Amino acid sequence: MKHVKKALEEVIDNAGIRSALNQEAAMGLWDEVVGEKVAVVTKADRVESGTMVVKVETSVWRQELHMQKEEIINKLNKKIGTSVIREIRFI
Repeated sequence: MKHVKKALEEVIDNAGIRSALNQEAAMGLWDEVVGEKVAVVTKADRVESGTMVVKVETSVWRQELHMQKEEIINKLNKKIGTSVIREIRFI
């Protein structure tokens, strides 16, 4: 099994898609990282060049999340194991 895993990792690295896969993983982790209370009023929309775009239902929540942005970025990157998310834009 280790040989298959290593072969897949080499293919991913050689194809240059590891970053894209990590960015996609960040989208899937959004609800877990921010918790249920925030998840119900937000939606991770996309990641473009290390910037995650998150749709937020109200301006009050948008302001609150903006103040917590660095903490959220750190949590996402820690879960993924690399610094794939550099910025979050709340819209």
